[in-house]
Amino acid sequence: MNYRHAYHAGNIGDVLKHFVFARLITYFQRKEKAFRIIDTHAGIGSYDLTSEETQKTGEWQQGIAKVLKKDKPQQVADLLAPWLDVIRSQNMSDDITVYPGSPMLARELMRQCDRLTLTELHPVDFATLAEKFAGDHQVKTIHLDGWLALGSFLPPKEKRGLIIIDPAFEETDEFDRMAKAVTTGWRKFKTGTYVCWYPVKDRQGIRRFHTALESAGIRDVLTMELSVGHSSPDSAMLGSGMTIINPPYTLANELRQVLPWLSETLRQGPGAAWNVNQLISE
Repeated sequence: MNYRHAYHAGNIGDVLKHFVFARLITYFQRKEKAFRIIDTHAGIGSYDLTSEETQKTGEWQQGIAKVLKKDKPQQVADLLAPWLDVIRSQNMSDDITVYPGSPMLARELMRQCDRLTLTELHPVDFATLAEKFAGDHQVKTIHLDGWLALGSFLPPKEKRGLIIIDPAFEETDEFDRMAKAVTTGWRKFKTGTYVCWYPVKDRQGIRRFHTALESAGIRDVLTMELSVGHSSPDSAMLGSGMTIINPPYTLANELRQVLPWLSETLRQGPGAAWNVNQLISE
């Protein structure tokens, strides 16, 4: 595999993914009982925005940088706070140099009783990830193909679980692999919350993924998309989407409050839009 998320850290896709991820963790903490977070494609945990990779693309300048700098209505600020507070805690100001990925975001938001399992296949990225969390008894890092994680680590012993799945989408069959992995995991652990992220480029693949979930008998599925439009005809990604199985009942309303603001803040050209839909009822 060639994908390295360092080139894309903090971009428009990360904005949607990590805002939603932080809302989910916050919701899980309403109950005292411990839960486990599983990140199937963990990357290196956090990213240096002054590195050669991030400077080469500068994608974060069109993503998290805009979110931090723009004034926010109070209700939007409150809902973004768990995510943005973690970012600010790792930087001296809103002129950030470090961007926490899903693993570091989860670790910073977790309580002492919660646990985190991280899998990563890329050997160099895994070594970096393992070093960052070395000695942390709440975090387990595993050198493994993320597609195998759901069959290997579910159900969690905590009996409460939040699983985030965000593959590189380097291959044409990624949606099919995601459908298979999620279905495998769901059959072993039907009460878990599964968070699937993807770029909005292959509409046929997205439809195929959703059809597979419904055919498997999976219920209570929420979808959302955030598109920022495009500044040129050859723009690689208009936006990203997420499909969540067993979402909190509060999430759809929170998204409807924040996504309009994010869409306007991140707008790059014609086609900027957002949507939230209950794909499959409970």
